[in-house]
Amino acid sequence: MGKISKEEVKHVAKLAELEISAGEIEKITSKLDKILDYVAEVSSVDTKDITPVSHVIDIKNVLRDDVVKESLSQESALKNAPEEEDSGFKVPRID
Repeated sequence: MGKISKEEVKHVAKLAELEISAGEIEKITSKLDKILDYVAEVSSVDTKDITPVSHVIDIKNVLRDDVVKESLSQESALKNAPEEEDSGFKVPRID
């Protein structure tokens, strides 16, 4: 006997608002049984001594130190602006 019944497949299809033929129900039930068997096999592996990870390789962020330094003056920042308004860049309005 399989782990999932045809009635359960029909019920899930109804919840998902899917129209499934009788032949498709047979195929889906069989495939879901195989999937559930595989999940059971994988679940039976002892993983208590394995550390959970988010990546299979060791990944580290490479960040530079955050150092405070002199920034541009407002005058320097605006010197190449085609137009300025209210001490800032003037840009065309987008509708």
